[in-house]
Amino acid sequence: MTMRNFNDAQEYLDYGLRNLWHPVLASWEVNDSPVGITRLGDNIVVWRDEDGKVHALEDRCPHRGARLSLGWNLGNRVACWYHGVEVRFDGVVEDVPAVASCPMTGADCVKSYHVQEVQGAIFIWFGIDDSAPDELIFPEQLASDDWSSFLCMADWKVNYQYAVDNVMDPMHGTYLHSASHSMYQGDRQADMSLRMTKTGFVFEKEGQTGVNFDWVEYGQTGAAWLRLSIPYQEKFGPGGSFWIVGYATPIDKDNTRVFFFRCRNVQGWERDTWRFLYRNYLEGLHWDVLEQDRIVLELLAPDARDHEFLYQHDVGITRLRRMFKRAAENQFGLYQAYQKSKENVDVVGATIHPAE
Repeated sequence: MTMRNFNDAQEYLDYGLRNLWHPVLASWEVNDSPVGITRLGDNIVVWRDEDGKVHALEDRCPHRGARLSLGWNLGNRVACWYHGVEVRFDGVVEDVPAVASCPMTGADCVKSYHVQEVQGAIFIWFGIDDSAPDELIFPEQLASDDWSSFLCMADWKVNYQYAVDNVMDPMHGTYLHSASHSMYQGDRQADMSLRMTKTGFVFEKEGQTGVNFDWVEYGQTGAAWLRLSIPYQEKFGPGGSFWIVGYATPIDKDNTRVFFFRCRNVQGWERDTWRFLYRNYLEGLHWDVLEQDRIVLELLAPDARDHEFLYQHDVGITRLRRMFKRAAENQFGLYQAYQKSKENVDVVGATIHPAE
């Protein structure tokens, strides 16, 4: 099994923290054919078996390294287009049809991933080693049936840390999104404060709530998420404030897929009304806002984070950066130790004896 090499903890962090669940695709993106994706720098093939269950493997045939995602979906396994090698969902080679007997058959050669499909999205556990994954727990807006949500995704040409910084910055709503249908009100100056929670922290404006994008929360419950709410006028349908639960999944060190679940607290006929209104009117307005974020982030000055002058409004950003840095330093050590433990194992699982 191949593993990416990192030179230091910063490079490790740039590709994304592990030992977490990350959303990687919307459910509708995986149908009959294998899908090849890159997330956290890993090349992964994703497919559904005959029962609709989603599986994920490293996107590499153990024979010659061809992309398994170019091959065929055989239910509980995928077949490589190059020579027909069949790899099961757990990474074991099921068959090598080109030869009568091959030592690769039956060998655990390809990295497999734990997968969950929930809330219309496919989540993959990016573990550092072979340990069992943590439980994936959602914030109330996704966990409770009292809420209705839509999944919005976009690919941004920017490192995921910039995408996280953007959400952990409530004051930009007052300026960048001042012409939006929901973020044009409120003071254009504010003092900010930070308070800890059981799963992370909340960064918020002092003396103003329920007016604009006034607070944001970071939480880590098996996955790393960001949560915020934006007040809505009554003409935009039932359910009170509009909530967003967001995830920023690294594609590689220069690209990010953002997942924003857009939620409102609605039941019964109000749920139907809200969903109709969203699909026919509000979704376009929200895409306009998201596009403003994308433009600013993708056009930031080169190496913008290396030349910043942060102030009081950026306390949330600096706190989260410190948390990420400490986590990366810890994980980088664990990652190196695991990688070293795999150095003397060849692709068919046999130990290599250098003296032979």
